[in-house]
Amino acid sequence: MTGNLKFIALLSVVAILFASCSKERSSVTGWKYNDSKWGGFEVRDYPGQPTGPNLVLIEGGTFVMGNTEEDVMFKNDAYPRRVTVSSFYMDETEIANVHYREYTYWLRRTFGADFPEVYQNALPDTQSWREELAYNDPYVFYYFRHPAYNYYPVVGVSWLQATDFAKWRTDRVNEMLLIENKILEPNPNQVNDNNFNTEAYLAGLYEGTPRKNGMLKNYNPTAGSDTRRVNMSDGILLPDYRLPTEAEWEYAAYAIVGNHADPGEEEMYTDRRIYPWNGSSMREQRHGGWQGKMLANFKRGPGDYAGLAGNLNDNSIVTSPIYSFMPNDFGLFNMAGNVNEWVQDVYRPLSYLDEEDMNSFRGNVFQQKVVDENGKPIKDSLGRLVYETVKPEDLVNRRNFRRGNVIDYLDGDSLSQAFYAYGQTTLISNESRVYKGGSWADMPYYLSPGARRYLEQNQASATIGFRCAMIRMGGDAGNDQPGGNHFKEAEKVKKRNEKMRKKGR
Repeated sequence: MTGNLKFIALLSVVAILFASCSKERSSVTGWKYNDSKWGGFEVRDYPGQPTGPNLVLIEGGTFVMGNTEEDVMFKNDAYPRRVTVSSFYMDETEIANVHYREYTYWLRRTFGADFPEVYQNALPDTQSWREELAYNDPYVFYYFRHPAYNYYPVVGVSWLQATDFAKWRTDRVNEMLLIENKILEPNPNQVNDNNFNTEAYLAGLYEGTPRKNGMLKNYNPTAGSDTRRVNMSDGILLPDYRLPTEAEWEYAAYAIVGNHADPGEEEMYTDRRIYPWNGSSMREQRHGGWQGKMLANFKRGPGDYAGLAGNLNDNSIVTSPIYSFMPNDFGLFNMAGNVNEWVQDVYRPLSYLDEEDMNSFRGNVFQQKVVDENGKPIKDSLGRLVYETVKPEDLVNRRNFRRGNVIDYLDGDSLSQAFYAYGQTTLISNESRVYKGGSWADMPYYLSPGARRYLEQNQASATIGFRCAMIRMGGDAGNDQPGGNHFKEAEKVKKRNEKMRKKGR
Protein backbone atom coordinates (compact mmCIF):
# COMPACT_ATOMS: atom_id res chain seq x y z
CA MET A 1 0.00 0.00 0.00
CA THR A 2 1.47 3.38 -0.98
CA GLY A 3 1.95 6.21 1.49
CA ASN A 4 -1.03 8.13 0.04
CA LEU A 5 -3.41 5.17 0.39
CA LYS A 6 -2.24 4.49 3.94
CA PHE A 7 -2.81 8.15 4.76
CA ILE A 8 -6.35 8.15 3.34
CA ALA A 9 -7.22 4.92 5.15
CA LEU A 10 -6.01 6.35 8.46
CA LEU A 11 -8.10 9.49 7.98
CA SER A 12 -11.29 7.48 8.45
CA VAL A 13 -9.89 5.92 11.64
CA VAL A 14 -8.93 9.34 12.99
CA ALA A 15 -12.36 10.74 12.12
CA ILE A 16 -14.10 8.04 14.16
CA LEU A 17 -11.82 8.50 17.15
CA PHE A 18 -12.06 12.26 16.81
CA ALA A 19 -15.76 12.16 17.64
CA SER A 20 -15.39 10.01 20.74
CA CYS A 21 -13.30 10.50 23.84
CA SER A 22 -12.11 8.05 26.44
CA LYS A 23 -14.23 7.85 29.62
CA GLU A 24 -11.27 6.74 31.72
CA ARG A 25 -10.23 8.14 35.06
CA SER A 26 -6.82 9.52 35.86
CA SER A 27 -4.55 6.79 37.20
CA VAL A 28 -2.88 9.31 39.56
CA THR A 29 -5.85 11.35 40.87
CA GLY A 30 -8.94 9.26 40.15
CA TRP A 31 -10.66 12.23 38.47
CA LYS A 32 -12.69 11.52 35.36
CA TYR A 33 -11.47 12.62 31.94
CA ASN A 34 -13.72 14.32 29.38
CA ASP A 35 -16.40 15.25 31.87
CA SER A 36 -17.35 18.86 32.62
CA LYS A 37 -18.58 17.84 36.09
CA TRP A 38 -15.03 16.77 36.90
CA GLY A 39 -13.24 19.82 35.53
CA GLY A 40 -13.25 18.94 31.83
CA PHE A 41 -9.66 17.76 31.33
CA GLU A 42 -9.60 15.99 27.96
CA VAL A 43 -7.72 12.83 26.98
CA ARG A 44 -8.42 11.47 23.53
CA ASP A 45 -7.88 7.99 22.18
CA TYR A 46 -4.94 8.08 19.79
CA PRO A 47 -4.28 5.24 17.35
CA GLY A 48 -0.77 6.47 16.52
CA GLN A 49 0.69 8.96 14.07
CA PRO A 50 -0.84 8.72 10.57
CA THR A 51 1.63 8.35 7.72
CA GLY A 52 1.46 11.54 5.65
CA PRO A 53 1.25 11.55 1.84
CA ASN A 54 4.29 10.00 0.10
CA LEU A 55 6.02 9.21 3.43
CA VAL A 56 7.38 5.92 4.74
CA LEU A 57 8.42 5.19 8.30
CA ILE A 58 12.16 4.99 8.96
CA GLU A 59 12.59 3.16 12.25
CA GLY A 60 15.48 4.74 14.11
CA GLY A 61 18.58 3.12 15.52
CA THR A 62 22.36 3.26 15.59
CA PHE A 63 24.74 3.16 12.63
CA VAL A 64 28.23 4.21 11.61
CA MET A 65 27.98 7.58 9.92
CA GLY A 66 30.69 8.74 7.54
CA ASN A 67 32.95 7.31 4.84
CA THR A 68 32.61 3.65 3.93
CA GLU A 69 35.37 3.71 1.32
CA GLU A 70 38.72 5.42 0.79
CA ASP A 71 38.72 9.21 1.05
CA VAL A 72 40.10 9.68 -2.46
CA MET A 73 39.49 13.44 -2.34
CA PHE A 74 41.54 13.72 0.88
CA LYS A 75 38.89 15.97 2.45
CA ASN A 76 38.81 14.16 5.78
CA ASP A 77 35.31 15.61 6.32
CA ALA A 78 33.37 12.39 6.89
CA TYR A 79 35.32 10.51 9.53
CA PRO A 80 33.36 7.37 10.58
CA ARG A 81 31.60 7.65 13.95
CA ARG A 82 28.72 5.83 15.61
CA VAL A 83 25.51 7.83 16.08
CA THR A 84 21.85 7.16 16.80
CA VAL A 85 18.93 8.57 14.85
CA SER A 86 15.38 8.79 16.20
CA SER A 87 12.55 7.33 14.12
CA PHE A 88 11.20 9.62 11.43
CA TYR A 89 9.32 9.61 8.14
CA MET A 90 10.83 10.31 4.74
CA ASP A 91 9.48 10.77 1.22
CA GLU A 92 9.73 7.53 -0.71
CA THR A 93 10.64 9.59 -3.79
CA GLU A 94 12.29 12.85 -4.68
CA ILE A 95 9.95 15.82 -5.12
CA ALA A 96 8.91 15.88 -8.78
CA ASN A 97 8.28 18.72 -11.21
CA VAL A 98 4.51 18.22 -10.97
CA HIS A 99 4.65 18.53 -7.18
CA TYR A 100 6.67 21.72 -7.35
CA ARG A 101 4.38 23.16 -10.04
CA GLU A 102 1.44 22.52 -7.71
CA TYR A 103 3.29 24.62 -5.15
CA THR A 104 4.09 27.52 -7.48
CA TYR A 105 0.52 27.47 -8.84
CA TRP A 106 -0.82 27.88 -5.29
CA LEU A 107 1.60 30.73 -4.60
CA ARG A 108 0.56 32.55 -7.76
CA ARG A 109 -3.15 32.06 -7.07
CA THR A 110 -2.83 33.19 -3.45
CA PHE A 111 -0.23 35.97 -3.58
CA GLY A 112 0.12 36.82 -7.29
CA ALA A 113 -1.99 40.00 -7.31
CA ASP A 114 -0.35 41.83 -4.39
CA PHE A 115 2.88 39.94 -3.76
CA PRO A 116 4.06 38.66 -7.17
CA GLU A 117 7.64 38.39 -5.89
CA VAL A 118 6.61 35.42 -3.70
CA TYR A 119 5.78 33.40 -6.80
CA GLN A 120 8.80 34.65 -8.73
CA ASN A 121 11.21 33.84 -5.90
CA ALA A 122 9.93 30.26 -5.71
CA LEU A 123 10.50 29.39 -9.37
CA PRO A 124 13.35 26.95 -10.09
CA ASP A 125 16.46 28.28 -11.78
CA THR A 126 15.89 26.63 -15.15
CA GLN A 127 19.06 28.26 -16.49
CA SER A 128 21.04 25.98 -14.19
CA TRP A 129 20.93 23.52 -17.12
CA ARG A 130 23.13 25.78 -19.23
CA GLU A 131 26.80 25.00 -19.80
CA GLU A 132 29.14 27.23 -21.75
CA LEU A 133 30.26 24.45 -24.10
CA ALA A 134 27.09 22.32 -24.28
CA TYR A 135 23.67 22.64 -25.94
CA ASN A 136 21.18 22.11 -23.09
CA ASP A 137 18.65 24.79 -23.99
CA PRO A 138 15.80 22.29 -24.53
CA TYR A 139 16.04 21.40 -20.83
CA VAL A 140 16.02 25.09 -19.93
CA PHE A 141 12.70 25.63 -21.72
CA TYR A 142 10.89 22.32 -21.24
CA TYR A 143 12.20 20.27 -18.30
CA PHE A 144 10.21 21.97 -15.52
CA ARG A 145 6.94 22.60 -17.37
CA HIS A 146 6.46 19.96 -20.07
CA PRO A 147 4.18 17.04 -19.02
CA ALA A 148 6.74 14.57 -20.36
CA TYR A 149 8.81 15.46 -17.27
CA ASN A 150 5.95 15.57 -14.74
CA TYR A 151 7.34 12.79 -12.57
CA TYR A 152 11.01 13.59 -12.99
CA PRO A 153 12.74 15.19 -10.00
CA VAL A 154 12.60 18.96 -9.79
CA VAL A 155 16.06 20.54 -10.03
CA GLY A 156 17.40 24.09 -10.00
CA VAL A 157 15.88 24.56 -6.53
CA SER A 158 17.99 26.19 -3.83
CA TRP A 159 18.09 25.06 -0.20
CA LEU A 160 16.00 28.09 0.75
CA GLN A 161 13.37 27.25 -1.85
CA ALA A 162 13.23 23.61 -0.78
CA THR A 163 12.76 24.68 2.85
CA ASP A 164 9.88 26.99 1.89
CA PHE A 165 8.24 24.18 -0.10
CA ALA A 166 8.31 21.94 2.99
CA LYS A 167 6.58 24.64 5.08
CA TRP A 168 3.90 25.10 2.44
CA ARG A 169 3.37 21.34 2.23
CA THR A 170 2.82 21.13 6.00
CA ASP A 171 -0.04 23.61 5.76
CA ARG A 172 -1.69 22.00 2.75
CA VAL A 173 -1.64 18.53 4.36
CA ASN A 174 -3.00 19.80 7.67
CA GLU A 175 -5.68 21.85 5.93
CA MET A 176 -6.75 18.72 4.09
CA LEU A 177 -6.90 16.80 7.40
CA LEU A 178 -9.30 19.38 8.83
CA ILE A 179 -11.41 19.21 5.68
CA GLU A 180 -11.52 15.40 5.68
CA ASN A 181 -12.48 15.43 9.36
CA LYS A 182 -15.34 17.85 8.58
CA ILE A 183 -13.90 20.72 10.57
CA LEU A 184 -13.35 23.16 7.67
CA GLU A 185 -14.90 23.63 4.25
CA PRO A 186 -12.54 23.68 1.24
CA ASN A 187 -11.61 27.25 0.41
CA PRO A 188 -9.85 27.72 -2.96
CA ASN A 189 -10.24 31.51 -2.73
CA GLN A 190 -7.64 32.18 -0.06
CA VAL A 191 -5.78 35.43 -0.73
CA ASN A 192 -2.77 37.10 0.90
CA ASP A 193 -2.67 36.68 4.70
CA ASN A 194 -6.10 35.01 4.74
CA ASN A 195 -4.73 31.56 3.93
CA PHE A 196 -4.52 28.44 6.04
CA ASN A 197 -1.34 28.28 8.06
CA THR A 198 -1.07 25.57 10.70
CA GLU A 199 0.49 27.76 13.39
CA ALA A 200 -1.83 30.69 12.69
CA TYR A 201 -4.84 28.38 12.91
CA LEU A 202 -3.69 26.94 16.25
CA ALA A 203 -3.07 30.46 17.56
CA GLY A 204 -6.62 31.51 16.63
CA LEU A 205 -5.42 33.87 13.87
CA TYR A 206 -7.09 32.04 10.99
CA GLU A 207 -10.78 31.14 10.85
CA GLY A 208 -11.35 29.76 7.36
CA THR A 209 -14.84 28.47 6.65
CA PRO A 210 -15.93 26.14 9.47
CA ARG A 211 -18.35 23.41 8.51
CA LYS A 212 -21.72 23.14 10.21
CA ASN A 213 -21.17 21.34 13.51
CA GLY A 214 -17.45 21.43 12.74
CA MET A 215 -16.45 22.60 16.21
CA LEU A 216 -15.46 20.12 18.92
CA LYS A 217 -17.28 19.62 22.20
CA ASN A 218 -15.68 21.67 24.96
CA TYR A 219 -15.72 20.05 28.40
CA ASN A 220 -14.18 23.02 30.20
CA PRO A 221 -16.96 24.35 32.49
CA THR A 222 -15.38 27.83 32.69
CA ALA A 223 -14.84 28.33 28.95
CA GLY A 224 -18.15 30.09 28.31
CA SER A 225 -18.85 27.88 25.29
CA ASP A 226 -19.62 24.20 24.84
CA THR A 227 -17.61 24.04 21.58
CA ARG A 228 -13.99 24.73 20.67
CA ARG A 229 -11.46 24.65 17.84
CA VAL A 230 -9.02 21.86 17.11
CA ASN A 231 -5.73 21.98 18.99
CA MET A 232 -2.55 19.93 18.77
CA SER A 233 -3.52 17.67 21.69
CA ASP A 234 -6.41 16.30 19.62
CA GLY A 235 -3.92 14.29 17.56
CA ILE A 236 -5.37 15.35 14.20
CA LEU A 237 -2.69 17.66 12.81
CA LEU A 238 0.67 16.35 11.66
CA PRO A 239 4.04 17.87 12.62
CA ASP A 240 6.12 19.81 10.12
CA TYR A 241 7.42 18.53 6.83
CA ARG A 242 11.06 19.62 6.53
CA LEU A 243 14.36 18.70 4.94
CA PRO A 244 16.00 15.67 6.60
CA THR A 245 19.13 16.19 8.66
CA GLU A 246 22.34 14.78 7.22
CA ALA A 247 22.33 11.98 9.81
CA GLU A 248 18.72 11.07 9.00
CA TRP A 249 19.35 11.12 5.26
CA GLU A 250 22.46 8.97 5.50
CA TYR A 251 20.82 6.48 7.88
CA ALA A 252 17.79 6.14 5.58
CA ALA A 253 19.98 5.74 2.50
CA TYR A 254 22.05 2.87 3.89
CA ALA A 255 18.94 1.01 5.09
CA ILE A 256 21.01 -1.59 6.93
CA VAL A 257 17.72 -2.87 8.34
CA GLY A 258 17.82 -5.23 5.34
CA ASN A 259 21.05 -6.86 6.53
CA HIS A 260 19.87 -8.42 9.77
CA ALA A 261 21.53 -11.82 10.10
CA ASP A 262 18.30 -13.36 11.37
CA PRO A 263 14.99 -11.68 12.26
CA GLY A 264 15.22 -13.44 15.62
CA GLU A 265 18.74 -12.20 16.33
CA GLU A 266 18.83 -8.81 18.01
CA GLU A 267 21.31 -6.09 17.01
CA MET A 268 23.17 -8.14 14.44
CA TYR A 269 23.61 -7.46 10.74
CA THR A 270 25.77 -9.18 8.19
CA ASP A 271 27.47 -6.47 6.13
CA ARG A 272 28.22 -2.79 6.23
CA ARG A 273 27.16 -1.10 3.01
CA ILE A 274 29.06 1.14 0.62
CA TYR A 275 25.88 2.07 -1.28
CA PRO A 276 22.15 1.74 -0.47
CA TRP A 277 22.49 -1.89 -1.57
CA ASN A 278 24.90 -4.72 -0.76
CA GLY A 279 28.18 -5.21 -2.58
CA SER A 280 30.35 -2.89 -4.64
CA SER A 281 28.72 -3.49 -8.02
CA MET A 282 26.41 -0.95 -9.65
CA ARG A 283 24.26 -3.80 -11.03
CA GLU A 284 21.84 -6.03 -9.15
CA GLN A 285 23.35 -9.46 -8.60
CA ARG A 286 20.65 -11.42 -6.80
CA HIS A 287 17.00 -10.42 -7.33
CA GLY A 288 15.62 -12.35 -10.30
CA GLY A 289 13.57 -9.58 -11.92
CA TRP A 290 16.36 -7.04 -11.47
CA GLN A 291 19.39 -9.24 -11.93
CA GLY A 292 22.03 -7.58 -14.11
CA LYS A 293 20.22 -4.24 -14.22
CA MET A 294 21.66 -0.92 -13.09
CA LEU A 295 20.74 0.11 -9.55
CA ALA A 296 21.12 3.86 -10.00
CA ASN A 297 21.27 6.67 -12.54
CA PHE A 298 24.87 7.90 -12.68
CA LYS A 299 27.75 8.74 -14.98
CA ARG A 300 29.68 5.54 -15.71
CA GLY A 301 32.80 7.29 -17.02
CA PRO A 302 33.98 10.28 -19.07
CA GLY A 303 31.37 10.94 -21.76
CA ASP A 304 29.26 7.90 -20.74
CA TYR A 305 25.98 8.99 -19.15
CA ALA A 306 23.79 6.05 -20.23
CA GLY A 307 25.63 3.62 -22.48
CA LEU A 308 24.85 2.56 -26.06
CA ALA A 309 21.63 3.21 -27.96
CA GLY A 310 19.41 0.14 -28.10
CA ASN A 311 20.54 -1.04 -24.69
CA LEU A 312 21.00 2.02 -22.46
CA ASN A 313 22.46 0.85 -19.17
CA ASP A 314 20.32 3.12 -16.95
CA ASN A 315 17.88 4.38 -19.61
CA SER A 316 18.49 7.99 -18.56
CA ILE A 317 20.99 10.37 -20.08
CA VAL A 318 19.97 13.08 -17.59
CA THR A 319 17.43 12.47 -14.80
CA SER A 320 15.13 9.45 -14.36
CA PRO A 321 11.49 9.30 -13.25
CA ILE A 322 11.20 9.36 -9.47
CA TYR A 323 10.08 5.70 -9.22
CA SER A 324 12.96 4.38 -11.32
CA PHE A 325 15.31 1.63 -10.14
CA MET A 326 14.89 -0.77 -7.25
CA PRO A 327 14.08 0.87 -3.88
CA ASN A 328 16.31 0.26 -0.88
CA ASP A 329 15.27 -1.82 2.13
CA PHE A 330 13.29 1.06 3.63
CA GLY A 331 11.32 1.38 0.39
CA LEU A 332 13.04 4.61 -0.70
CA PHE A 333 13.73 5.23 -4.37
CA ASN A 334 16.86 6.86 -5.81
CA MET A 335 18.79 7.35 -2.59
CA ALA A 336 21.85 7.02 -4.81
CA GLY A 337 22.10 8.76 -8.16
CA ASN A 338 19.45 10.55 -10.23
CA VAL A 339 19.81 13.86 -8.35
CA ASN A 340 21.77 14.95 -5.31
CA GLU A 341 19.52 15.98 -2.42
CA TRP A 342 19.61 18.89 -0.01
CA VAL A 343 19.76 18.17 3.73
CA GLN A 344 19.28 20.60 6.60
CA ASP A 345 22.85 20.78 7.85
CA VAL A 346 25.32 23.61 7.55
CA TYR A 347 28.58 22.22 6.16
CA ARG A 348 31.69 21.97 8.29
CA PRO A 349 34.63 19.71 7.43
CA LEU A 350 35.22 18.87 11.11
CA SER A 351 31.61 18.28 12.19
CA TYR A 352 32.44 14.87 13.62
CA LEU A 353 34.62 16.46 16.30
CA ASP A 354 31.90 18.33 18.16
CA GLU A 355 28.43 17.10 17.12
CA GLU A 356 26.23 15.09 19.45
CA ASP A 357 26.07 11.33 18.97
CA MET A 358 22.24 11.32 18.98
CA ASN A 359 20.36 13.14 16.22
CA SER A 360 23.57 14.86 15.09
CA PHE A 361 22.95 18.21 13.42
CA ARG A 362 24.70 21.51 12.77
CA GLY A 363 22.53 24.46 11.86
CA ASN A 364 20.38 25.27 14.89
CA VAL A 365 18.99 28.78 15.15
CA PHE A 366 16.65 28.66 18.15
CA GLN A 367 13.66 30.93 17.67
CA GLN A 368 10.65 32.19 19.58
CA LYS A 369 7.39 33.78 18.50
CA VAL A 370 7.09 37.55 18.36
CA VAL A 371 4.07 38.67 20.41
CA ASP A 372 2.17 41.92 20.82
CA GLU A 373 1.63 43.83 24.07
CA ASN A 374 -1.11 41.35 25.01
CA GLY A 375 1.13 38.34 24.50
CA LYS A 376 -0.65 37.30 21.30
CA PRO A 377 1.41 36.02 18.32
CA ILE A 378 1.73 38.29 15.29
CA LYS A 379 1.08 37.36 11.64
CA ASP A 380 3.01 38.75 8.71
CA SER A 381 1.49 39.91 5.41
CA LEU A 382 1.59 36.34 4.04
CA GLY A 383 -0.34 34.85 6.96
CA ARG A 384 2.60 33.27 8.79
CA LEU A 385 3.58 33.80 12.41
CA VAL A 386 6.57 36.07 13.00
CA TYR A 387 9.63 34.60 14.76
CA GLU A 388 12.86 36.03 16.13
CA THR A 389 16.08 34.45 17.34
CA VAL A 390 16.04 33.76 21.09
CA LYS A 391 17.48 36.77 22.90
CA PRO A 392 20.42 36.57 25.35
CA GLU A 393 18.28 37.95 28.18
CA ASP A 394 15.96 34.93 27.81
CA LEU A 395 18.86 32.53 28.40
CA VAL A 396 20.11 33.75 31.78
CA ASN A 397 19.18 30.61 33.71
CA ARG A 398 19.51 28.14 30.86
CA ARG A 399 22.32 25.57 30.77
CA ASN A 400 21.59 23.42 27.70
CA PHE A 401 22.24 26.26 25.23
CA ARG A 402 23.65 29.76 25.68
CA ARG A 403 23.01 31.42 22.31
CA GLY A 404 20.13 31.55 19.87
CA ASN A 405 22.29 31.10 16.78
CA VAL A 406 24.76 28.24 17.20
CA ILE A 407 25.60 27.49 13.57
CA ASP A 408 29.30 28.22 14.17
CA TYR A 409 29.43 26.70 17.65
CA LEU A 410 33.08 25.83 18.47
CA ASP A 411 33.91 26.09 14.79
CA GLY A 412 34.32 29.72 13.86
CA ASP A 413 32.97 31.51 16.93
CA SER A 414 34.93 33.35 19.63
CA LEU A 415 35.50 30.11 21.59
CA SER A 416 37.07 28.34 18.65
CA GLN A 417 40.51 28.05 17.14
CA ALA A 418 38.99 27.76 13.64
CA PHE A 419 37.80 30.79 11.68
CA TYR A 420 36.06 30.84 8.29
CA ALA A 421 36.97 33.94 6.28
CA TYR A 422 34.51 33.36 3.42
CA GLY A 423 35.82 34.50 0.05
CA GLN A 424 39.34 34.98 1.40
CA THR A 425 40.67 31.67 2.70
CA THR A 426 37.65 29.41 2.19
CA LEU A 427 34.33 28.95 0.37
CA ILE A 428 32.70 27.67 3.56
CA SER A 429 30.29 29.99 5.35
CA ASN A 430 27.35 29.79 7.74
CA GLU A 431 25.15 29.54 4.65
CA SER A 432 26.96 26.53 3.14
CA ARG A 433 24.51 23.61 3.13
CA VAL A 434 25.24 19.91 2.66
CA TYR A 435 23.91 17.89 -0.25
CA LYS A 436 24.29 14.14 -0.68
CA GLY A 437 23.52 11.13 -2.83
CA GLY A 438 25.21 11.67 -6.18
CA SER A 439 23.44 12.46 -9.44
CA TRP A 440 23.04 11.58 -13.10
CA ALA A 441 26.26 13.56 -13.73
CA ASP A 442 28.37 11.99 -10.96
CA MET A 443 30.76 9.05 -10.83
CA PRO A 444 29.98 6.18 -8.40
CA TYR A 445 32.19 7.63 -5.64
CA TYR A 446 29.55 10.23 -4.80
CA LEU A 447 26.74 7.65 -4.74
CA SER A 448 27.94 6.41 -1.36
CA PRO A 449 25.68 7.94 1.33
CA GLY A 450 28.73 8.90 3.40
CA ALA A 451 30.06 11.26 0.70
CA ARG A 452 29.25 14.90 1.30
CA ARG A 453 29.49 18.15 -0.63
CA TYR A 454 28.19 21.66 -0.08
CA LEU A 455 26.74 24.68 -1.86
CA GLU A 456 25.52 28.08 -0.68
CA GLN A 457 21.88 27.90 0.43
CA ASN A 458 20.70 30.47 -2.14
CA GLN A 459 22.30 28.69 -5.11
CA ALA A 460 20.92 25.90 -7.29
CA SER A 461 22.10 23.24 -9.71
CA ALA A 462 20.68 20.99 -12.42
CA THR A 463 22.01 18.04 -10.41
CA ILE A 464 20.40 18.88 -7.02
CA GLY A 465 16.83 18.15 -5.92
CA PHE A 466 15.31 17.23 -2.56
CA ARG A 467 12.84 15.16 -0.58
CA CYS A 468 11.13 15.89 2.74
CA ALA A 469 11.11 14.28 6.17
CA MET A 470 8.93 14.43 9.30
CA ILE A 471 9.49 13.48 12.93
CA ARG A 472 7.91 10.26 14.22
CA MET A 473 6.03 11.12 17.41
CA GLY A 474 5.56 8.58 20.18
CA GLY A 475 6.85 5.03 19.84
CA ASP A 476 9.77 4.48 17.50
CA ALA A 477 8.18 1.36 16.00
CA GLY A 478 5.17 1.47 13.66
CA ASN A 479 1.65 1.81 15.02
CA ASP A 480 1.04 -1.92 14.54
CA GLN A 481 4.29 -2.99 16.25
CA PRO A 482 4.94 -3.63 19.97
CA GLY A 483 5.76 -0.29 21.58
CA GLY A 484 4.54 1.64 18.54
CA ASN A 485 1.24 2.71 20.09
CA HIS A 486 1.69 3.68 23.72
CA PHE A 487 -2.04 4.30 24.17
CA LYS A 488 -2.77 0.64 23.42
CA GLU A 489 0.15 -0.47 25.58
CA ALA A 490 -1.11 1.66 28.47
CA GLU A 491 -4.60 0.22 28.12
CA LYS A 492 -3.20 -3.30 28.41
CA VAL A 493 -1.25 -2.38 31.55
CA LYS A 494 -4.27 -0.71 33.15
CA LYS A 495 -6.49 -3.73 32.47
CA ARG A 496 -3.88 -6.08 33.88
CA ASN A 497 -3.41 -3.96 37.00
CA GLU A 498 -7.14 -3.69 37.53
CA LYS A 499 -7.49 -7.44 37.26
CA MET A 500 -4.70 -7.97 39.78
CA ARG A 501 -6.18 -5.38 42.13
CA LYS A 502 -9.54 -7.16 42.20
CA LYS A 503 -7.74 -10.37 43.08
CA GLY A 504 -6.08 -8.58 45.97
CA ARG A 505 -2.57 -8.95 44.57
